[in-house]
Amino acid sequence: MLRSLWSFLKRHKKKCLFLGTFLGGVYLLGKYGQKKIREIQEREAAEYIAQARRQYHFESNQRTCNMTVLSMLPTLRDALMHQLNSECLTSVLKNRPANKLEIWEDLKIISFTRSIVAVYSTCMLVVLLRVQLNIIGGYIYLDNAAVCKNGTTPLAPPEVQQQYLSSIQHLLGDGLTELITVVKQAVHKVFGSLSSVSLPLAKIIPIINGQIHSVCSETPSHFVQDLLMMEQVKDFAANVYEAFSTPQQLEK
Repeated sequence: MLRSLWSFLKRHKKKCLFLGTFLGGVYLLGKYGQKKIREIQEREAAEYIAQARRQYHFESNQRTCNMTVLSMLPTLRDALMHQLNSECLTSVLKNRPANKLEIWEDLKIISFTRSIVAVYSTCMLVVLLRVQLNIIGGYIYLDNAAVCKNGTTPLAPPEVQQQYLSSIQHLLGDGLTELITVVKQAVHKVFGSLSSVSLPLAKIIPIINGQIHSVCSETPSHFVQDLLMMEQVKDFAANVYEAFSTPQQLEK
């Protein structure tokens, strides 16, 4: 039987070699395909995990942004009330001074200016903190993802984070002073010619002055809530975070 098999193989030597080569190729191709499929599955799983991790980090970063904004609103309010102190003028008016009309005019300008600056500066605070914290958040994500390894200096060491975030003090200091100057000039131009007869200041000013406590409060007002939850703000924050949490973007 073995002799017959050997004779058969000798007679069909080329066909057997071709068949063996074909079957071997099919086997190797199958193994290669399985390996590639496994690599693709592992890569997709790794990308999914990385995306989920980055999404979680992004959402956590946005919560930090919101809490930071709310924690800084009282500081902004105090700075505004210090630079635009209408309460002292109100106290003076209670004593019925001789220059009452002049004080009413000053109170009118200060009150409108403070209300407008409160809205503008709150918006600026939200945007600036969104930019700062999402840039730092993107760098921290890359550091935590071990992009910077083998002894390489981290992208966002603590001292750099602290120095970068400290620039927000400009908005609460010199920047706020500059904004107040510009707004006060505009308010004086628009409302300066309106008399107390055409504008019931005694009724309007207390309402306007109360807005600063509503806008710049530890308890978020509807204005601040809408501002923080606005889709445009969320999309803007997502774009900033995406740009600074993707290595390919930073290498460009």
